[in-house]
Amino acid sequence: MGIDLRYILAHHQKALLAGLQASRAILENAEAKGDAAEFQWTELIEKFLPRRYQASAAFVLDADGEVSEFIDVVIHDRHFCPLLFEEGGQKYIPAESVYAVLEIKQTLSRGHILYAAKKASSVRRLRRTSAAIINAGGKQGPRELFDILAGILAVESSWTPPFGESFEQALKDGTADHTTIDLGCALRDGSFDISWADGEPAIDISAADVSLMFFLMRLFGRLQALGTVPAIDLAEYGRTLEA
Repeated sequence: MGIDLRYILAHHQKALLAGLQASRAILENAEAKGDAAEFQWTELIEKFLPRRYQASAAFVLDADGEVSEFIDVVIHDRHFCPLLFEEGGQKYIPAESVYAVLEIKQTLSRGHILYAAKKASSVRRLRRTSAAIINAGGKQGPRELFDILAGILAVESSWTPPFGESFEQALKDGTADHTTIDLGCALRDGSFDISWADGEPAIDISAADVSLMFFLMRLFGRLQALGTVPAIDLAEYGRTLEA
């Protein structure tokens, strides 16, 4: 006896879209709409990903005290680099624990893609430490740093067609400060996953009716490929306590 996997995955997408549509219809304040969307997306991502990952709205900081812009969804490690700082209800996550950063908007547009790239750049520029790891097999050297993923989430695309030349040009324009968008979702229209080579994007795009699950599966695949985050060097963070 088989099971209709596409039907099950599409059902999850319909549920999220219904929630986002209800928020847009009921809430008049733009900030409230944004907060509702962020909560719904974050909750969904956390439910889908394995427990080793956590999704939080937060700032990202490094051992030098440098701080990123506020990030709508930070996907970070629960084990090797736990949350270190929380002040006044705001979370500050060490850069070493970050796998990916996602920006949430109502629409996918050139301005929002550039904005998401700028947000990602504020995280990627931070200094990450990498300490040696001691386990049952002995002492292992510091882990090589990987490139932090960046993405954007929206209800719909502002373009017709949704992923035509204007969309591709916006992606290229976002590389001006050496920051690329790696993947994203316009829930009504489709999702995309990008491979970059010499500043040129090779883009995989999903069908509209499975955009959510395409995005989540591609995101999880990307996270698996990154492996484990580097172990945080607490001595570096502790330098601020020295006399």
